[in-house]
Amino acid sequence: MNIRKSLLNIVLLNLVIVGSTVASQAQAPANAPAASWVPKSIAYIKASNARKDDQFGYAVAVSGDGSTLAVGAVNESSAAKGVNGNQADTSALDSGAVYVYTRAAGKWAQQAYVKASNAHEGAQFGCTIAFSNDGNMMAVTACLEDSGSAGVNGDQNDHSQDSSGAVYIFARTGGKWAQQAYLKASNPGEGNQFGFALSFNADATMLAASAYQEGSRATGVNGNQNDNSAPGDGAVYIFTRTGASWAQQAYLKPDAPGEYLGNSLSLNADGSTVVIGAPNAGAGDVYVFVRSGTTWTKQAHIKAMDEQNNESFGWSVGVSADGNTFVAGSTDRDDSNGMARIFVRNGDTWTQQARLKGSNTRKNDQFGVAIAISADGNTVAVGSHFNAGPPASKGINSDPEDDDVSGSGSAYIFTRNGAAWKQAAYVKAPNARVAAEFGRSIALSSDAKTLVVGSLRETSAAKGVNGNQADTSAPEAGAAYVFYQ
Repeated sequence: MNIRKSLLNIVLLNLVIVGSTVASQAQAPANAPAASWVPKSIAYIKASNARKDDQFGYAVAVSGDGSTLAVGAVNESSAAKGVNGNQADTSALDSGAVYVYTRAAGKWAQQAYVKASNAHEGAQFGCTIAFSNDGNMMAVTACLEDSGSAGVNGDQNDHSQDSSGAVYIFARTGGKWAQQAYLKASNPGEGNQFGFALSFNADATMLAASAYQEGSRATGVNGNQNDNSAPGDGAVYIFTRTGASWAQQAYLKPDAPGEYLGNSLSLNADGSTVVIGAPNAGAGDVYVFVRSGTTWTKQAHIKAMDEQNNESFGWSVGVSADGNTFVAGSTDRDDSNGMARIFVRNGDTWTQQARLKGSNTRKNDQFGVAIAISADGNTVAVGSHFNAGPPASKGINSDPEDDDVSGSGSAYIFTRNGAAWKQAAYVKAPNARVAAEFGRSIALSSDAKTLVVGSLRETSAAKGVNGNQADTSAPEAGAAYVFYQ
């Protein structure tokens, strides 16, 4: 089951703005030249046990320096548990797995094969992944995990709350990975999908995790978690780490029911600002919460100044290291062409700085389905997983105009100079194919020199790094691509 894709068919509904102002914006021009972001190398990454339908590339993450990569395969089916178990097993359908790779001297190699400590059928471990800046801490979600336990390190073998969701924290020491913690919402509920969106601060002493289907009618910070009268409101949970010990610090809620708060989120480097998408409220909302000490408050409830109803503003978000620039995607804008918008903060006031569109976006491309931003906020990567292209449109800055290869997918790089944004690259898979959905997931290193793009429906049965891209014998096996500048 493709969780996020199924949500794209939901009819979305209104929006208010609180504590924010909106200013005039720069429009990144259609058909802008794309020539200033050119990688020196491209790596083609596959699972070490690649199989049909695994959807490797459903989620991707990269460390700040671009040297550690993680890729989720939500439909991988081994019943192995923990790190480096039996990859050949196929007895737990859709249990999910995460694969960790490292780069040394320009070459990528798999470092670990990671499974949930309570791997079970249908849990979809690997649906979301987050790294610390140094890549030594990793958080992984099993969106459909079933335990009804609450809090930290509870009963993993409970199966009383179907699809409540769980987050697993892993730490790396000397190249070896081990699970550090098992996190659940403080109010787990059936179908809540805790961990649907994840973000660490830079040193992984703080984690934000959402449950976009959580149903309390509470609003603001630390309200009544036991109310369950508003399914689909959504919630975000803030956890903090001291040493290897984790504890929940805050419970964040939207202003109105049914908003899907936490469909996306992003923490800044010091964990003082979290930006949260809530795309199911009219045109869609974005919330900004800020922290002083251990106290969280809502700073802004933001709407787009040029909104269209049901455009899913906030489907994806990313925030810069200093917390003063964020980007938000609207997948259903302009007949689902999609759009991304840049907002900047001065003091406590947020203003809309720019609108980003791909140079060749078309109806149903869903530009903005995935978003990544550099640490300085001056580079943004945007996925457009249904974007088409011609057979010859492969790699970087190829011909964007033809559309014979439907649903092959694309990624776009935008850069900022002052307050002006331009498209710097148009990126295709080097083996672009129909319906591969390249761009469904995306990640960017802190310095924007490493771009990772997932293609969950890629079809090669190749295994490992830089195998046979021309193979088509494993539909939806999935792949990830690393572009290094």
